[in-house]
Amino acid sequence: MTERRRGRYGRRALALSAASLGLVGAAALPASAADLSVRQIMADCASGAGKCTFNDPKFGTAYLGNYKRVSDELHNCTGSDATQTMSWSDTVGSSDTAGVTISVGGKIEGILDVSVQANYSHTWSSSHTESSSLGMTVKPGEVGWISRAQVMRNVSGTWQTHYDDPKAGHYYWYVDDTVTGPAPNGTDGVHNAVVVKTRPMTSAEKSACSTRTAKVFRSAN
Repeated sequence: MTERRRGRYGRRALALSAASLGLVGAAALPASAADLSVRQIMADCASGAGKCTFNDPKFGTAYLGNYKRVSDELHNCTGSDATQTMSWSDTVGSSDTAGVTISVGGKIEGILDVSVQANYSHTWSSSHTESSSLGMTVKPGEVGWISRAQVMRNVSGTWQTHYDDPKAGHYYWYVDDTVTGPAPNGTDGVHNAVVVKTRPMTSAEKSACSTRTAKVFRSAN
């Protein structure tokens, strides 16, 4: 927005950077008690109190997210290898730099989807769920489980929020934001990963083996 347009409409934009997490950025005018936080503006986008668009979206390069356990644990209290097929399930969601969760089917997801489709001709998904099963072998005195990592991608842009009546003294507010969410498998050559992980039993787990009728058992802990 140019200085001429600022004068014409008599409104000032609030520039919030991802690093500020709700504080006024260095290029903005000084903060006051009336300034809106990122969370407040995003909440108004989600509720419809503000008329919002996500402008000039730009995708970052896809990357593999962190591994997390997606199955029960398999405990082996025997003196030989234990092999079983374990089921697993994983759901990965989206959030932004202010820690706002992007709800599936919500207004914010819809706004993101419209913006991404208009600029990149494909859809934005705020959540991905996948499940399957995998055979695993656990050594004696060990615990095994299945972990999965999802392909993730960031999309950065600017939320433009318009209020019918001034909010904190302004009709328009602008927030720079980055949303992180699951990307399709194979995006930018990056692929989802499912692996078997193991660890030695703790002393307490070894002691508990003596109380177990089944010497190979599953645990959700």
